[in-house]
Amino acid sequence: MNSIIFLTAAPEVQLNPTRLVAAALIGLAVLLFLIIYAKLQPVIAIICSAALIGLIAGMEYTAIIGSISTGIGNTLKGIALLVGLGSMFGAILEISGGAQRIALTLVNKFGDNKAAWALGITGLIIAMPVFFDAGLIILIPLAFSLAKKTKRSTLFYAIPLLAGLAVGHAFIPPTPGPILVANMLGVDLGYVILFGIICGTVAMIIAGPIFGKYIGNKIYVALPESIQDAPDFDESKLPKFGTVVSIILIPLFLIILNTVSSNVPAMASVAPVFKFIGEPFIALTIATIFAMVILGIRHGYSKEELEKIMTKSLEPTGMILLVTACGGVLRYVLSDSGLGELIGNAVSNAALPLVVVAFIVAALVRISVGSATVAMTMAAGIMAAMPEISGLSQIYLACITAAIAGGATVVSHFNDSGFWLVKSLLNIDEKTTLKTWTVMETIVGVTGFAVALIISFFA
Repeated sequence: MNSIIFLTAAPEVQLNPTRLVAAALIGLAVLLFLIIYAKLQPVIAIICSAALIGLIAGMEYTAIIGSISTGIGNTLKGIALLVGLGSMFGAILEISGGAQRIALTLVNKFGDNKAAWALGITGLIIAMPVFFDAGLIILIPLAFSLAKKTKRSTLFYAIPLLAGLAVGHAFIPPTPGPILVANMLGVDLGYVILFGIICGTVAMIIAGPIFGKYIGNKIYVALPESIQDAPDFDESKLPKFGTVVSIILIPLFLIILNTVSSNVPAMASVAPVFKFIGEPFIALTIATIFAMVILGIRHGYSKEELEKIMTKSLEPTGMILLVTACGGVLRYVLSDSGLGELIGNAVSNAALPLVVVAFIVAALVRISVGSATVAMTMAAGIMAAMPEISGLSQIYLACITAAIAGGATVVSHFNDSGFWLVKSLLNIDEKTTLKTWTVMETIVGVTGFAVALIISFFA
């Protein structure tokens, strides 16, 4: 059969696969042009390219509008509340000094010789409830203080911290990226968390302490002048380590408990209760309330101050939600136009594992556009539009989620805001940033993908 049937309220329209491929290529090329060269805001660029794909593919005007509306609605209903709760949770952790407490305790426990490992673990833990940029700004002074104390290159400590933050941000819920992909692919978050931790931990070890030691010995980066006379941390004012870790682990524990109870017959009687408290937004709400009381009110903040802090934390979520919703738009336009089926058939004929396809798609978008969020949303949309997805196991879908996270992490360069943030904080030039940050991000992405691919063979 040389055509694909597209069904709308209008009479049947025969669409040629060549036209569908042309629509996809032209639409994505326009998207890259609008973001990279025209410097158009990604939200507008994605909407324009999605509409263009639909028009070129031959969709009815009403069908395009319907796909856009459905994409926005269905995507946001699964992630909007989680992003908001995660922002508030992270804000409380930030102002209470919880992030610093975890870092300092682990560094003291590991000792100066293994402090790089402590920073990697800290970054991984902190990036789950706190956005990457905020986590880096909060914790980078600790990396500087260690470099000052040991007189080593700042890269020796900064790279492990960056690796941990990158892993926690990309691979492990409740950060928005993996939640978005899981929502689009219909994956239980318990599996996403479990395999995200496995893939991410391996990636953090290789890209963090191991690569950090290598590049730290090879390239000496001095402390920024503004840090030379910075005072040490006052540990007496920080919350207890066990308290902070327990609160951070609450949502992860409840979500995983829900997954386990749903698959263990002996827990059938209590499964409904665990399903309720293990629902991601319920689990994160519980954790946020605990954080408000224990890290907020008991730490000296008034209810009014907490309300202002939490409200302020919601300001950056608008952009995240809009870009995420636009990823859903792209997914529905691809699916409703028939492109999803066409791509799925092409992948089947190419005999490539879907885990590999997911990584390649996410990596290409990441390299072209720069934004990890856009890369994850576009890759998830394309993968979700493939008919084969519906027949895959939860474990395999979790591996695809990790592969997308890996692809969306690799090759951070000049078009990525994270590249410039790291360059500025470490006070290094572009060439050094490429040799350090860009290589580290690529190791994180490729290693995480490789582990996911290995696991997928047994799914």
